[in-house]
Amino acid sequence: MDSDIGVDEHSNPASLVPMSATLDRPEGTRRYLVVTPPAGTPGGRGLIVVLHGAGASAEQVLGLAFPPSPLSLWLNIAAREQLVVIAPDAGNGGWSDCFASDERVARKNDVAFIDALIEHAINHHHVDPTRVYLIGVSRGGWMAYAAAIALPHKLAAFSVILAGMPPPGRITMPSTPLPALIFGCTADPLIRYHGGKPWYAFGFAEPVRSIEESVQVWRELAGLPDTPVVVKLPVGDPQGRTSVTRYMWGEAADHLQVGLYRIDGAGHAEPSRLKRYPRFINWLTGLQNADLETAEAAWEFFREKRTR
Repeated sequence: MDSDIGVDEHSNPASLVPMSATLDRPEGTRRYLVVTPPAGTPGGRGLIVVLHGAGASAEQVLGLAFPPSPLSLWLNIAAREQLVVIAPDAGNGGWSDCFASDERVARKNDVAFIDALIEHAINHHHVDPTRVYLIGVSRGGWMAYAAAIALPHKLAAFSVILAGMPPPGRITMPSTPLPALIFGCTADPLIRYHGGKPWYAFGFAEPVRSIEESVQVWRELAGLPDTPVVVKLPVGDPQGRTSVTRYMWGEAADHLQVGLYRIDGAGHAEPSRLKRYPRFINWLTGLQNADLETAEAAWEFFREKRTR
């Protein structure tokens, strides 16, 4: 059962406190964290479903475990915008994502779990069913692709951070257009911006499409023009090691858009000014850009979009 949520008066008065909850599923009891603002919202609240990466957890992605993810800023956004935030936990073995075999999905269907969480939030947390948004990072991004392909009727928009789609023939292609926002870092050593897989991954990673090819899949499905609106963000790194360019196809914020944030020079880390990973993690993953706040950029993209 879900617990009541309040403002965390001891740590950050502009943030909300995630609480643990469970949902019974065919594969067993599943855990998730949920944040619900105390005030009601006329017409229903928006819902953000946040999917953690491999080796992480719902606690890590919402800032309750080390190292706190930059996506934990959704707690501040939820307080400000009166949103419900749900972070499912993948549990043992990680997500049954867009690379999962049929046999794996039959044992643990995470798309169905996300679908059930959305329905639960609509029925119990006064969520507006036209304002459901999904965001995932790394392997959580692969899970977001799987859910976006299978549940387009449930989502107003989705976002993927640091994850390219599977190559042709490895996945059922999407058939319903959705607003999509994808973040990719050109120096990512784990899930490469230009596709394929690193030689040192051996059998521990799958080859992927490039980030730009993944964007193209959703842009072409939406029937959007080839030419994007391009915005170069101000560079905050005095050494000029990383920079951000935003590409946006589609002019109407309340309609179909597909966007790309290309972060040049950065590695496998969500860009953030406020939530910085420790230096020893940067040694493993590459530089972390600080020219934008990933969660805020995603919310700017989501804000006006509704299920079609």
